[in-house]
Amino acid sequence: QVQLVESGGGLVQAGGSLRRSCAASVRTFSNYGVGWFRQAPGKDREFVAVISWSGGGSTYYTDLVKGRFTISRDNAKNTVYLQMNDLKPEDTAVYYCAADQYGSSRQTTPHVYDYWGQGTQVTVSS
Repeated sequence: QVQLVESGGGLVQAGGSLRRSCAASVRTFSNYGVGWFRQAPGKDREFVAVISWSGGGSTYYTDLVKGRFTISRDNAKNTVYLQMNDLKPEDTAVYYCAADQYGSSRQTTPHVYDYWGQGTQVTVSS
């Protein structure tokens, strides 16, 4: 069983930055692909970014955040990060990280992920 603990959400003005962290309870976290998703009120959960397990090391982003968000991992700390720059009010949502063993960077749908973080609110004011 993998537990994911998220941190780093909060309130920021448009144009600002936040860094989200997703820390895992297992030492083999490098063997897990990790995705970030978000869900705004009244909307479906949507894909944001993904990083494959460390055997591949590739990343993929939704066009909505490409060039503004960066996903990365520090395997020594069993943590995946989502650096969010130039935030916009439309980025406001609850953000979730999710993990899947040996997951690839093509995994952009929520149902393929086995483990989820608790979710944290990100609010961007205009």
